[in-house]
Amino acid sequence: MKKIHYYTLQNFRSIPQMDRVNESLKRDIEIVGHVLPFKTNNYVIDELIDWDNVENDPIFTLNFPRQGMLSKNHYEKVVKLIDSHPDKHTLDKAVDHIRLTLNPNPSGQEHNVPFLGETKLKGVQHKYPETVLFFPSQGQTCHAYCTFCFRWPQFSGMNELKFAMKDADLLFKYLKSKKSVSDVLFTGGDPMVMSASILESYILPLLGPGFEHIHTIRIGSKSLAYWPYRYLTDDDSEQVLQLFRAIREAGKNLSFQAHFNHPRELSTVAMQQAIERIQSVGAQIRTQSPLMRNINDNPAVWAEMWRKQVDLGMFPYYMFVARDTGAKEYFELPLERCWKIFRRAYRQVSGLCRTVRGPSMSAHPGKIQVLGVAEVKGEKVFVLRFLQGRNPKWVHIPFFAQYDPKATWFDQLKPAFGEEKFFFEDKRYNASATTPFLFE
Repeated sequence: MKKIHYYTLQNFRSIPQMDRVNESLKRDIEIVGHVLPFKTNNYVIDELIDWDNVENDPIFTLNFPRQGMLSKNHYEKVVKLIDSHPDKHTLDKAVDHIRLTLNPNPSGQEHNVPFLGETKLKGVQHKYPETVLFFPSQGQTCHAYCTFCFRWPQFSGMNELKFAMKDADLLFKYLKSKKSVSDVLFTGGDPMVMSASILESYILPLLGPGFEHIHTIRIGSKSLAYWPYRYLTDDDSEQVLQLFRAIREAGKNLSFQAHFNHPRELSTVAMQQAIERIQSVGAQIRTQSPLMRNINDNPAVWAEMWRKQVDLGMFPYYMFVARDTGAKEYFELPLERCWKIFRRAYRQVSGLCRTVRGPSMSAHPGKIQVLGVAEVKGEKVFVLRFLQGRNPKWVHIPFFAQYDPKATWFDQLKPAFGEEKFFFEDKRYNASATTPFLFE
């Protein structure tokens, strides 16, 4: 039975393969790892990383911090700090100051937090009318941390910025008051780090009376890629699968939102066996990933990934644009480049793979898809549309932004054709700016 073993900033030098890594790279891990969270495990180490090519290996880069993930100024500040051997309080204070400059809660996530009466539900986000996100406090860690993660404050000890809630009763009361909600997404972190018993305490009540309007339970997880043994040999793996089965037997859909960033994560026997076990209880597995420089910025990589996913019975779901937070400058690509990669990958695959949507930015107003670059009335523009919006009326209305070859995120774009505002910023399409839920 394979047991998980974690490596963190404190013990990563004990990884057996680390003697093949040069000292400069190890030093970078220590420096950057003081700012951005770092954790990996023995499965990633033993089965996914190419230790003969760590300088260019995408899985190594997904797990181990690199110098370029901090600005030169921030990197040098941390070097001086550590070399001065400060006390823990001084070091933590200086590091938190750097973290706060990295846009720790991007895309207006704080605006998604609802109230139940006078109680702010800090572990809930409700951005779109039909879907509620829940952050169970016991699931706000992962089997390994992705260096691109847009929710890195969850793991950094920045408690004032953390989304988490232990009181399931508040979630249940909120859901009972919101009959428009059809989907509940358990997210984090990774809810699949929780024990089956704790997961049951959150999910089983949703299968009973009072929650008939809840049609789908979603679970957002990287576990298939980073610890497939969660469904094979963990002590409570059978109990997890029985819970999944109970969701289906209750007549509800179970959608497993699997995060895969590179085809190699789809290559192991353990991962393929875990997929089969999840599918055997009637769950659907949908896949998603951001598009990232240094990881998967190649159409052939995406085409291969989508084909493999379909071969394994999964549904390609989203290609995201890397969010504007943390190490974004290391991973980001111009929006035009993102669109070209998507288009060139999309045209290589059959219709079964074309369930994927992208490239999509999960921005403050909603999920905005880059449909392409075009020339309209002599002006070169980005063609965009909402896949989801804070106001459902915005969805699938095409709109245009000035072409900007350097733009990597939506807030860098300006309306085309001399307009002062995008259509959704017009009062006719909008509600009060202080209202977090425009659909209410």
